[in-house]
Amino acid sequence: MHLLHQRGPLHQLPGTPQAYDAVLADVVEQALARLTPEGNLEHPDCVDDIGDTSLGITSLLALAWQRGRDPRLPEAVRRSLAFHLRERVYREDNPGYPNLKVRNSGLPYARYTLAAGAHPVGDWPSTVWALLQAVNLLDATDERDGLGGLVEDAQRAELLDVARGYWSWLTEATFFNPQEAGNQAIGCVVGGLMLARRLPDAEAEPVRARAMRLYADEIRAHRVRDRGALLPPEHGGAYDNNYGPISLSFLAQAHRVSGEPVFAEDGDTLARYLDARLTNGGFDTGGPRYSEQHSGFESVLGLRYFGARIGSDLGRYRGDTRWARHACQPDGGVDGHFAWMLVWQIQDRTPWHRTPSPDPARHQLRRGTVSVAFDSRLTPALIEAAGTYYLPAAVRRQHGFGPVTDGFLLCRPMGEVRVRDVRADGLAGKLVTKPVVGRDQVLRHVRSLYVTDGTRLWMTVALEQLDGAPYLLCGLPYAADDGDRVCRVAEGEVVSAGGLRLAHPAASGPDHFDARGELTQEQAAFALAADPRGYGNPDEGWRHLVSSTALEADPAPGAPQGLHVFAVRYGPGGAFAPALEAAGEELTVRTEAFTAVLGPPAGDDRGEPTLTLRR
Repeated sequence: MHLLHQRGPLHQLPGTPQAYDAVLADVVEQALARLTPEGNLEHPDCVDDIGDTSLGITSLLALAWQRGRDPRLPEAVRRSLAFHLRERVYREDNPGYPNLKVRNSGLPYARYTLAAGAHPVGDWPSTVWALLQAVNLLDATDERDGLGGLVEDAQRAELLDVARGYWSWLTEATFFNPQEAGNQAIGCVVGGLMLARRLPDAEAEPVRARAMRLYADEIRAHRVRDRGALLPPEHGGAYDNNYGPISLSFLAQAHRVSGEPVFAEDGDTLARYLDARLTNGGFDTGGPRYSEQHSGFESVLGLRYFGARIGSDLGRYRGDTRWARHACQPDGGVDGHFAWMLVWQIQDRTPWHRTPSPDPARHQLRRGTVSVAFDSRLTPALIEAAGTYYLPAAVRRQHGFGPVTDGFLLCRPMGEVRVRDVRADGLAGKLVTKPVVGRDQVLRHVRSLYVTDGTRLWMTVALEQLDGAPYLLCGLPYAADDGDRVCRVAEGEVVSAGGLRLAHPAASGPDHFDARGELTQEQAAFALAADPRGYGNPDEGWRHLVSSTALEADPAPGAPQGLHVFAVRYGPGGAFAPALEAAGEELTVRTEAFTAVLGPPAGDDRGEPTLTLRR
């Protein structure tokens, strides 16, 4: 079974001017065929996210005219703009809208759905989107840029007045960012910055200054830390794999139009964070809103712009290629929602950076086709090897990779986690030392070594000897690359120096995840979330998981006295029988591909872990 939203890497989409002209040509033909006598360009099946969609198509027609001067377009632009100004600009308060600070302001806004009171909670982002469509259209028709003649002066002046009103409604009549969605909030700031460029100087500076204050006080001041990075919060969480790259695109546009260093700095931070959590194959999962859903073209601008800035191949991100160029309805027909992002994507000429960053990252190990993304506790959050993706497994409501004794998973740190990265002879290694406490309240130091040659991954975990029959929880095989798609799997290519088994939950129900079933991680996570799908936090829901399919490895034979050592290899190869030797507190691990010497658990004279690695 294929996962719906993780398809092809976004950098595979052709980005030449000719390719974009072909995209616009298709939009033009669809729009001209759809244009109603009233000037409506909305898709006939559009119900939600509708308030900005016709204006979005209008802005694309204006861009197409700007690039090709198609004589059919001026009339279509004027008629469709008149429709938006006449039929889609609302000034009476939407019944039931909960976020107003000023009642009966008379300021214009856009509705998420058209029926009064039907679903007013989405009006704030819909108005942000309408503002962005409007400023793009203003840019495409500005006399100062030699682009006059597309619309009449009076019609353009009315659009400018509505755009002013959208900004005022968003920043004065309502609470700012009521959904706690970083992408929406940064989008609003971008709208203000772009609007300011089209206003007289006396009006422009207050708008620009307010946009910058909102970014500093309402977005930047509320950033959330994850994996060592401060990130714009997304629907109550630090990062969402659907909306996070959209925020990155907004930061790119904010920097493009303002030149303010803060947008570049914050975009670089978000880009490096995304680079570290993203597997080599572009797979990602997690977030407080949609868990496994991925944006498509909305991410391209940010991934391309900041991939070039940080020198890494962010375009490997697997997007929903059904939205490869623009928003679509189920029949594939163009939808104007998010049209502003296609405009900016076409205008920006940054090339894709297609090679990985050469710099080691604390929360990532990557070489060739192998990658490990680590969470804030420096426990693997996602492993990729031989085209298979492994999630943290669950045992007794504990999630992660690590030793298990008496049903207790030893992966949560009780003190500082220290990391050492080494690259030698074509190998990349990472040693993580972590103090942990078990049920017996004894403090133990776990040394976890990860080594890859680019095609295989070795994981070796050593700690003081445990009582009973401990085993290593070493992943939930979940998905695999299948050409241009990602499909569900329930097993992977893994061997262990000790016994290895693939265990499945003994119980059934939503809080026991069996990888052999058809349910996806996203669906299971939402089933366990406290709120309805689309509003609940799937990450919180997934944390309620009691047990899952899991690879379990027994201790390796021949471990030095007083130690338990677990050794696992992910990926292809023959027999696996590592040799383990101790000299004092040092541990030497010899495999078919490398020799590694792990220093004492206490580290060097500064407490830092020591590691030597050679073929």
